[in-house]
Amino acid sequence: METYVKMLHATKFVGATLLTIGIAIFLYGSLISEFSTIMGIGIGVVMGAVFIFLIGMILVASEEMILNSNKCKKESV
Repeated sequence: METYVKMLHATKFVGATLLTIGIAIFLYGSLISEFSTIMGIGIGVVMGAVFIFLIGMILVASEEMILNSNKCKKESV
């Protein structure tokens, strides 16, 4: 169970950091800068943060499901 918590904390930390950076870049691109490409980079970073977070959650959930199914198989034998 401890590995799940470590993975969740790492995923949450990386996702939140990238999300904050992406929002800051997006706001800079839309409000301050004249270049529209900076706004696109901000959107890409936000999408990457969401993707990393979702993939991390899927990996943790699948690992837990596999270990729980192995425990059930051992108990039934």
